[in-house]
Amino acid sequence: MDIAALDGLTLHYRIDGQADGAPVVFLNSLGTDLRLWDKVLPRLPSGLRLIRCDTRGHGLSGCPAGPYAMGALVSDVERLLDRLEVRDCVLVGVSLGGMVAQALAVKRPDQVRALVLSNTAAKIGTREMWEDRMAAAREGGLEALAPAILERWFSRGFRDLPELAGWRAMLVRTPLDGYLGCCAAIAGTDMMAATATLKLPTLAIAGDQDGSTPPDLVRETAALIDGAEVTLIRQAGHLPCVEQPDVYAQTLIGFLARLGHLGGFHG
Repeated sequence: MDIAALDGLTLHYRIDGQADGAPVVFLNSLGTDLRLWDKVLPRLPSGLRLIRCDTRGHGLSGCPAGPYAMGALVSDVERLLDRLEVRDCVLVGVSLGGMVAQALAVKRPDQVRALVLSNTAAKIGTREMWEDRMAAAREGGLEALAPAILERWFSRGFRDLPELAGWRAMLVRTPLDGYLGCCAAIAGTDMMAATATLKLPTLAIAGDQDGSTPPDLVRETAALIDGAEVTLIRQAGHLPCVEQPDVYAQTLIGFLARLGHLGGFHG
């Protein structure tokens, strides 16, 4: 187990692959942890340095009192990558992780060579929507929110599988303070203007049955970045890395190959 102590916050992270390989960094979504990537990483080629971490308030990372600001979530990843001496990574983020990825790319272009923005947007929902969700979570806990969240996360076919129980357990075991803290960060974030300043290779991924960030929202964000590619993964909801790991991995491999990021470190 790898834990980084970052000025009062403990951040759980894991590194797989080749120690001196080209770095690819993975950021999880709201209500999940670094296990979100368990199906994808074994499908990637050897020679990469694969880094993932639990967002604060999630998984085995520390859960300070909220609310959180997006800047704090960005700083967490920034400090971890500095600690690990990571530069010129490909940064892959789903949903909340994709918002953090956009902001980090703006703040630290030396750390981020390219972006994969999966099932995310520059702005997700409205402040009122998030305040309503936070109020419901405080009243009934994540158990009360789970049915609606899982419906948005996964396609109808996947929701009939026994595997759904594991994802439900991951969601409801997320510390309530961590979930609420990250909801507040999303509620207060509008990256539209900042994301439009980005000039780096970008791949946007959408799921055709995503109830949280529908394909049109993903395309709208991709359109802010000149030259960004968009891929639609079918038979997938908000977490296509879980539902369609073969397609997801091949999509990511293709992007890395076009970047020349599959062989050796680019620093």
